[in-house]
Amino acid sequence: MVGDFLKYIEYEKRYSKHTLISYQNDLLQFSNFLQVEFDLKEAQEASYSIIRSWIVKLAEDKITPKSINRKIASLRSYYKFLLRTGKITKDPMLKIRAPKVKKSLPVFVEEEKLVSLLDQISSEKDETGFEENFSGNRDRLIIELFYGTGIRLSELIETKNEDINFFEGTIKVLGKGNKERIIPMNHTLIERIKEYNQYKKREGLDNVANHLIVTNDGRKTYPMFVYRIVKKYLNTKVTTVEKKSPHVLRHSFATHLLNKGADLNAIKDLLGHSSLAATQVYTHNSLEKLKTIFNQAHPKS
Repeated sequence: MVGDFLKYIEYEKRYSKHTLISYQNDLLQFSNFLQVEFDLKEAQEASYSIIRSWIVKLAEDKITPKSINRKIASLRSYYKFLLRTGKITKDPMLKIRAPKVKKSLPVFVEEEKLVSLLDQISSEKDETGFEENFSGNRDRLIIELFYGTGIRLSELIETKNEDINFFEGTIKVLGKGNKERIIPMNHTLIERIKEYNQYKKREGLDNVANHLIVTNDGRKTYPMFVYRIVKKYLNTKVTTVEKKSPHVLRHSFATHLLNKGADLNAIKDLLGHSSLAATQVYTHNSLEKLKTIFNQAHPKS
């Protein structure tokens, strides 16, 4: 049944490959637990108390609440599938309660530091900037796309050449659940893409792959490749931020928009969030900025 479920979420729900792997690993881990601890071969034989004992064991094994919640989400989806297909008559997950996760504020880079980084060109005196060649232009475009559009890592990797509309000044991305959205781009970013495409054509890489961002040999990029690029350049200019990842640039995009007075619902749509609750976490960073301004300016503070 697990195989049927994975096909269902892949072809009908159209979940991403990363999500599929996570669900598969969670269900395999649960299945092993059922066999070893209770000699059960099928998940539909598990009761609420058995599932609860697995969650308790995960906590005892020092698995983080966030990871446990993801595994619970995998089981919820699986048992809903079993219920829908008539394999079970009662959902044992109904009484399962997920552990509370301590919410952490999104990490973001200060605006002036990002602007300074993107303006940095490599020279004889300073080799930490972007080189004036194909790889240098690509690296800068990667960072500008994250910061200028707020797209996710997976969305950037999958972006095709035809997803860029120069006339409208937009980029089309395919987000979670294969939901498509259109994001506007500023003039600087549009010109940066055009410049990058010229370098790509000059190197003969424009016909190798149909993806916008490619490696030095014209192949489609991959997560670790992009991670290394982002970390390399953030390390040169941003020493105050512990995390240096593509997601930090996405957080910076949202935080800076909110600090400039952008509507929260508009930011939600730009980020591709399914609910406003996921976007509201950025209001905390904005509130912290207001508190700082208040403490500095108010005579009674």
